Amino acid sequence: MERIPRWVSCLRPEVPTLLTSVAKSSLQHALSCIGLAFAILNSWTAMSTSLGIALPSGGPTVMTWGVLVSGLGSLAMAASLAEICHVYTLSGGQYHFAYVLSPPEWAPLISWAAGWFAVAGWWAGVGTGGSLAGSLITGAIGLLHSNYEVQIWHIYLIYLVYIMGAALLNIFCIWLLPLVDRAALLWSITGAVAIAITCLGCQSGNFETGEFVFTRFINKTGWPHGVAWILGLLQSTFGLTGFDAISHLVEEMPNPSMDAPKTMVLAVLIGVSTAFIFLMVLLFSLTDVDAVINSSAGPLHAILYQATGSKAGAVCLLMFPTVCMAFTTNGLVTGASRMTQAFARDGGLPFSSFFSKFNKTLGVPLNAIILTAVLPILYGLIYFGSSAAFNAILSSMVVGLQVSYCVPIALLVIRGRKLLDRPGNPPRAWNLGPVLGPITNWFALIFGSVTTVFFLFPPDLPAEASSMNYTIVVFGIIIFVSSTTWIFNGRKNFKGPRDIERLLVVTKGSKLAACEEHAIKETA
Repeated sequence: MERIPRWVSCLRPEVPTLLTSVAKSSLQHALSCIGLAFAILNSWTAMSTSLGIALPSGGPTVMTWGVLVSGLGSLAMAASLAEICHVYTLSGGQYHFAYVLSPPEWAPLISWAAGWFAVAGWWAGVGTGGSLAGSLITGAIGLLHSNYEVQIWHIYLIYLVYIMGAALLNIFCIWLLPLVDRAALLWSITGAVAIAITCLGCQSGNFETGEFVFTRFINKTGWPHGVAWILGLLQSTFGLTGFDAISHLVEEMPNPSMDAPKTMVLAVLIGVSTAFIFLMVLLFSLTDVDAVINSSAGPLHAILYQATGSKAGAVCLLMFPTVCMAFTTNGLVTGASRMTQAFARDGGLPFSSFFSKFNKTLGVPLNAIILTAVLPILYGLIYFGSSAAFNAILSSMVVGLQVSYCVPIALLVIRGRKLLDRPGNPPRAWNLGPVLGPITNWFALIFGSVTTVFFLFPPDLPAEASSMNYTIVVFGIIIFVSSTTWIFNGRKNFKGPRDIERLLVVTKGSKLAACEEHAIKETA
């Protein structure tokens, strides 16, 4: 395993922290990376706990074929960004990529826009784990006690506990995070297998038909069928979004230029395969789809109850996704705080000097972690004003991150893939090639653009104030704040990634490589 040179640690003393502190072998290190990425995606959990989005908006067809469509789109995005990350291994991820791929005169502005969409998406993402956990726990109580009425503050209290717990773990137990990430991977896969075997075993001989699973279309949204099906893709796309998390940790990895790209792509592949199989198991195991859609406890709760015939058994199985959400929230806080610190370090946020500080005593970006927790807590107040709050939180994460993914990919498509192959550089070990590369980039860009527009739509018609998708309002505020700060501060002071040479030295491990990359950027 490549070790970080001692002179690099002098440049950035806190480098050997998160992943390298416990990476005693190549296998342990790989599991830590994959565990972190998969803990954030947790695809089978995310998709199964958000069935309320897909079942009335496409039904079984969007749960099966939709997963494959979202999987191809997400894989194209991950592969495109992974190729860029291999060349420009920078902790800002997509907004750093946007900077180095842009024409010099436009680089600061484009990087600024990509950075704001990325941090906004990550801040919203932190709330998704607590939101799903709130639905899981209150739904389990409702399944066991028919007279229980879910109150908004019940869900919000659980939402708070998950976010605050993850923040505290990230602040005071940094040394424990690699172990937590590996445990997350093991727990998630074990849970998926346990639930699948239990459902199939209990329903043996009483399965739904293949025709139902693969061809049944349901539309209870009020939208035309085609629009409804695309809106149903939010469930699967959400379950595969966030793979860029590992790119924000490259300064804390021993061999980031290879490990980060591999992990991004592998996380999506694991997510698609496990989620597709798991969702098929759920569909074959249910007995009454209308009862599932209309269940007050929640679709996943109803399916597990129908499969096992036991409320207690269903609740026991629900413990797996409930704990998975704790792992997910922890990983989201880790990725979001690193993204926040990187953007603040470059002067992209108000009070950047404060939020970019690194606490040497705790070994973490303390102020960035606190901001990462506080903003989703405030955003969660939308629960008290909208019945579609769950959709809004999920949509905000997906839309914000997909826009930030599309910016560097669009630059690669417009300006040409030659930006990744500069004269004098050694051949790239991670290369999609002259044919697959452009196809992948174009497909990623088309998928991201189309789904982003549709995910801003309200989930049902007719739309009312209480059921609107407030994602558009949230991002309207983000655009207003980012535009205002750009006009009064950013256009004068924001120059893109600061100390880009030093960052590449840390991640590449070579002064020569860093100077070459710096020269590439200057002559772009």
